[in-house]
Amino acid sequence: MSTGQLLSIEPQELQFPFELRKQISCSLNLSNKTDNYVAFKVKTTNPKKYCVRPNTGVVLPRSTCNVVVTMQAQKEAPTDMQCKDKFLLQSVVASPGATPKDIMAEMFNKESGHNVEECKLRVVYVAPPRPPSPVREGSEEGSSPRASVSDNGSFNAAELTSVSRAHVERHETQDNSYDARTLISKLTEEKNSAIQQNSKLQQELELLRREAKRNQSGIPFIYVFLVGLIGIILGYLLKRT
Repeated sequence: MSTGQLLSIEPQELQFPFELRKQISCSLNLSNKTDNYVAFKVKTTNPKKYCVRPNTGVVLPRSTCNVVVTMQAQKEAPTDMQCKDKFLLQSVVASPGATPKDIMAEMFNKESGHNVEECKLRVVYVAPPRPPSPVREGSEEGSSPRASVSDNGSFNAAELTSVSRAHVERHETQDNSYDARTLISKLTEEKNSAIQQNSKLQQELELLRREAKRNQSGIPFIYVFLVGLIGIILGYLLKRT
């Protein structure tokens, strides 16, 4: 805190949590410890970069006033996060009952014989605060197990690895079991289908043989041979499954 004869100013430097492409504000608290009306004016070396509200005003006796300084959004970060901008706060005793409308530039002119008190303030860039990382606490029924959290909030690496491995192995076992059941079901259907087709062919072959015995002309040998060959092939396939 800077304690002058007229105004006490807090803080002594303007701290901006710097972030690209974002307007950032900080406040100055002006305290009048005297019984006089005190007029003030805020100047800066870079007026296009900053907006000061109010930049002029009157602090009533034994009262305070808040000044908000807003830095416009910046497109580039400064080198080494250093800032050379400066602010100058001037204060002078005003006439009793004075209002901001009564403030004139001539009041802050030292050459005119006015007793002007000045306080220089520098600009400092600080890192923006980081939001706390969310930590999921406890466990829910039916959910996968979670790794424990130590007293300082960090995860136990060994437990996390063990939990992850168990989770993966469980899912792999379920997937393998499902694939095996699907394959067995498919093979069973193919086997039953082959058995039905083989039984049907055998019945047709038996009917052909009986028909051939009743028919003197008989059935061509090649037809009987082909039917028998097909039956043998199906039987071979059935044994392989």
